[in-house]
Amino acid sequence: MSSVKSWLARLAQRPEPEPLDYPFAPSDVARLHGLGRHDRADDLDDQTWRDLLLERYLETLSQDGADKVSIFGRQVLYRRLRAGVSAPEAAVRRARVQRLLDEPEAIAPLQRSLVALRSAEVETAALLFDEQAPPAPAQPALVARAPLLTLLLVLSVAAALAVSPLGWIGVGVAMYLLVAMQMRWRDEAVAWKKSTDALQMLLRACSLLDGSGLPLAADFDGLRRDAGRLSRALARPPLSSIVPGASEYGDWFVASNIRHYFATLALVARERGFLRRCFDLCAELEADLALARHLRGRGHWCWAERSGARTLALEAGVHPLLDDAAALSVTLDGKGVFLSGQNGVGKSTFLRMLGLNLAAARAFGFCYARQAALPALPVVASMQNEDSLLNGHSLYIAELARARELLALAAGGRAVVCLVDEIFRGTNHEESVSAAAAVVDELARDALVVVSSHNLVLGPLLSHRLAPWRIVQGPDGALRLEPGVLGRTNGVSLLAERGFGVAVQRKAERVAGWLARQRGSEAGADLLARETP
Repeated sequence: MSSVKSWLARLAQRPEPEPLDYPFAPSDVARLHGLGRHDRADDLDDQTWRDLLLERYLETLSQDGADKVSIFGRQVLYRRLRAGVSAPEAAVRRARVQRLLDEPEAIAPLQRSLVALRSAEVETAALLFDEQAPPAPAQPALVARAPLLTLLLVLSVAAALAVSPLGWIGVGVAMYLLVAMQMRWRDEAVAWKKSTDALQMLLRACSLLDGSGLPLAADFDGLRRDAGRLSRALARPPLSSIVPGASEYGDWFVASNIRHYFATLALVARERGFLRRCFDLCAELEADLALARHLRGRGHWCWAERSGARTLALEAGVHPLLDDAAALSVTLDGKGVFLSGQNGVGKSTFLRMLGLNLAAARAFGFCYARQAALPALPVVASMQNEDSLLNGHSLYIAELARARELLALAAGGRAVVCLVDEIFRGTNHEESVSAAAAVVDELARDALVVVSSHNLVLGPLLSHRLAPWRIVQGPDGALRLEPGVLGRTNGVSLLAERGFGVAVQRKAERVAGWLARQRGSEAGADLLARETP
C-alpha cells in the first residue's frame, strides 16, 4: 500500500521546471522599487542611472554564467541599487554575503533550491505589493453555475438520443453558455495562470529550503506545510496534466479553467501576506547569492566603510565594467574636486568609476577598490546632457535644466554627491566659465561636488570650494590622480595626431598662444571667495 501511495504522490507531483530565463523588460525589473515601500527622496534619479551606466552594471550582477538571477532577485538588486539601504540593513546584508563567501560550498545547493524561480514568465511584485490594486472580483453567477450547465448538457444529450430530438435545444443552450464563458474570460485565465505558476515557483523554493540546514535558510523553517498547501490549491487538478486532452475537455465542457481562475484569484487575495513573505525571503536570498558569486569572481574589491557627508577616501578604485581600468586614488576632506586632464585621459571614466563605487557601497556595502571610506549618500550626475530637436532645446538649455535640478536637490536639506562632467560645454568660453563658476560655487555650498572641465580658469576661481586635482599619465603610461590643475593641454596637438594638415596645426598653435597671453594663471582666484558667506 505504501508503494502505491508513493507512486501516486510521484505521479501527482509537479515536475521540476526547466529554467526559462524570460527576457524581462527594464520596467518589469523596476516594478518592485516603484511600489513605494521606501523613502523615494534618496533614490538615484533617471539621468544619474543612465549617466553612470547602472543598467549595464546591474546586468553584470544578474548574469553569472549559467547561474542567472530570476526576476525576483533582479528586482531586489535593482531596488537596493536605486534606493540604497540603511546602515542597520547594510550591516545585515554584509554579514549574509560574507557568510556565503566564507562558506562557498553552500552557494551551489542554495542556488539549486532557488533555480525554479527562473521559470517565472511574469513579475509578481505588482500582484503582491501594490496596495492600490483593485480587490479580486467576485465569482460571477454564471461561472458559479457552470456545474449545472454541464449537468444540463449531459441530460440534454441523453434526452436527445433516447427520448426526443427536442433535447438538442438543451444541448445548444448549455454549449452556448459554456462557450460564452470561454470567450469572456479565457484570455484572462491564461494570463493569470502565468502568475500562479510564478507564485508556485516561490512556494516550491520555500518548501525546499525549509529544514535544509543550509546557511541563511533558517528563516524558511516552518514554511513547508503552508507552502505545500497553497501550492496544491493554486495548481490545476493533476489528472488534467496526466491524461492527454483532459485539460481541454474540462475547459470547454466543465469550464474548469474559468472556475479555477476565479477561485485562485480569491485565494491569492486571502494569502497575500504569506506570499509576500515568501517573495521577500526568496528574492533577498537570491540577491545575496548573486552578490557573493559576483565577488568570488573578482579579485579587486573591498568592504567600504561609511564616512561623513563631506569626506571620502578611495584607494586604487577601478570601474567594474572595464577589464583594463586604471586604478586611481582620491581623498577628500571638506572640499569637493575640480578635475582637469588632457583630452582622452579618462576624466569621464573617473567620474563614472567614482559614482558607481559610491552607488555600490551605499547599496551593497562593497566597492571596487583596495580600501574605501565613502559617504552613504545619493549620487546625482550630470554627464550626458543632449539637445532635443523635438523639444527645441539646445545643449546649453539642457545643461541649464539639469543644473537647476542639481541645485534644488542640494538645497533641499539632504546631503548629496554631485558629479558633473564638462560643465556648460554648450555655450561660448566666456559664458561657460561665468555660468559654471556661479553654479558650482552655489552647488558646492550644500553638496560634495566633483566637476570636470577643460576651462582651466575654473580651478583658481573655485579653489575656495573645490580642491584642484588632475589626471596625468606617467612616463610608463600609467595614470595617476594628483593635486593641481592641468599645466598643458593637448587639444591642439591632437590635430596632427588625427590627420589634420600642418597649416591647420600651426594656425591653431598661434591662436592658442595668443589666448594664453590673455589670462594669468591665478587670475580671479579670490573673485568669488570674497563674496562667499
